[in-house]
Amino acid sequence: MIRKIICLALYCSVATMLYAQPITTVFEKSKGAETPAYHEIIDWWKALDKRSALVQMRAMGPTDAGYPLHLITVSANGEHGIAAARKKGSTIILVNNGIHPGEPDGIDASMLLVRDIVEKKYTLPPGVLLCIVPVYNIGGCLNRSPDYRVDQNGPAEFGSRGNSQNLDLNRDFIKADSKEALSFAALFRLTDPDIFVDNHVSNGADYQHVMTLLSSQHNRIGGAMGEYLQEKFEPALYALMKQKGFDLVPYVNHWSDKKVEEGWQQFWDSPRYGSGYGTLWSSFSFVPETHMLKPYPQRVAATRALMESFISYAAQHGTEIRRLRAAVREENKKAAYFPIRWQWDSTKQSSIRFLGYESGYKKSEVSGLPRLYYDRNKPYERQIPFYNSYYPVDSVKAPLAYVLPQGWWKVVERLKANNVVMRPLQRDTIIEVEVYRIAQYQAGGLYEGHYPLGKVEIKTSRQKISFRKGDWYIPMNQEAARFLIETLEPQAEDSYFTWNFFDPILRQKEGFSDYAFEDIAAEYLRQHPEAGRQLEEARQKDEKLAKSAYLQLQYVFRQSPYLEPGYMRYPVYRVTK
Repeated sequence: MIRKIICLALYCSVATMLYAQPITTVFEKSKGAETPAYHEIIDWWKALDKRSALVQMRAMGPTDAGYPLHLITVSANGEHGIAAARKKGSTIILVNNGIHPGEPDGIDASMLLVRDIVEKKYTLPPGVLLCIVPVYNIGGCLNRSPDYRVDQNGPAEFGSRGNSQNLDLNRDFIKADSKEALSFAALFRLTDPDIFVDNHVSNGADYQHVMTLLSSQHNRIGGAMGEYLQEKFEPALYALMKQKGFDLVPYVNHWSDKKVEEGWQQFWDSPRYGSGYGTLWSSFSFVPETHMLKPYPQRVAATRALMESFISYAAQHGTEIRRLRAAVREENKKAAYFPIRWQWDSTKQSSIRFLGYESGYKKSEVSGLPRLYYDRNKPYERQIPFYNSYYPVDSVKAPLAYVLPQGWWKVVERLKANNVVMRPLQRDTIIEVEVYRIAQYQAGGLYEGHYPLGKVEIKTSRQKISFRKGDWYIPMNQEAARFLIETLEPQAEDSYFTWNFFDPILRQKEGFSDYAFEDIAAEYLRQHPEAGRQLEEARQKDEKLAKSAYLQLQYVFRQSPYLEPGYMRYPVYRVTK
């Protein structure tokens, strides 16, 4: 008995000593020269979870790499229920790290921040629930090399931009070709963040700023949220970062040989990107971009400082943020029209304080041609133009609901991952719906495994369509209203039609044998003289058609009932009454 008591006492003593030891990171041990490998990151967070009740780590879904996506929650009171936190009025911040593992600043900054919360060196306000994805692109993180991002100033070795399918996950939020994106959608809807932060590192021009910030485009997020973002939220972040010793500036969206002091337009964050995706769910969304040429320790410090600024602002203004989000969501549920395409407004500009370096041109040692360079011996401070206004150039009237046939299961899968409210029809049903027919489109070049479609033109009609039991009825009166418009309207910039999910309708499946169809076509024209007149008018306008017997047979076929109705008919139907 005495021996057991002694052993228990020794065990408790050793455990106390272990937990009293400081929690260090690879970044600190290397004095800022290194970032941890994937398994080091996950093992570190698992150990912190065991050590502190303030931290909880959970697996959230599969990835292309074969490892689960993880979510860390950090709570001041040790309570980690997300729904309960929301019910109590907590402000939820979601931080995404390592979407590009070659940009690991957020990975290390998050570890340092949460370690200090556990060791009581930094106080997490009680009204803030901090959620962190420690590494999003796991496959890219596993694929390490010292040779990636050749221009970047540290760390010594890091991961690759592409995931296990070699996809850029920061172009995949809507199309969700990766398991990561499908898992992230469920994670995002679970956390429903009031503030979403997706940590990155920027290249582009050279300048003095360590940190730049890409925010949700204020016109696109719209209404009261857009005004609040531009007039209150962003200025407060800039002031908080200034107090921490960092001059924050809007993301330097500069990618040409023009001088950066001529200004630039705000980055357009369509829904394929993280911040654009967050906007669809009325989350205040941000992409911090440290400057790749700054020393790695300085970049990590700036990333942490900005995360602390988000936490500080959320603690003070969380009630207002949540009220604005709730109001916009209610407006979206009832909105009659939604914008679906936007244009940069070059006539409107603001002025920003920019800390740059004098630039010039000199002869390239590689090409012998003029090349742009920056002279760090000649820093400057100037007010330069910033073009951050966009306006809608196309909008669509919202239906009461959409109907999606069950055969388009890839689209159904993505809607379900985003927690869209939808119900299967309980029996075969005829519904009068608004039908789109694709009149024209243009395929783009290869981009992230797709040939995106653009310049889409449609024709609209009303038809009674027979739907089958199990087809999906999707009401618009729900939180996903804006998401549905942006994904299901074919003319929208990042719709599922744009991303080729409905391409099979663009190719005719039923056809004819010309020798056999000749007599059928002739009889059809005799019985439908109007079709004959249309053919004659078409021949007069189109010389190629007039000289081709086959093309004329095809013309008749496509005007006749013999053409399958699904050809060029967009298979998402709008219920409007």
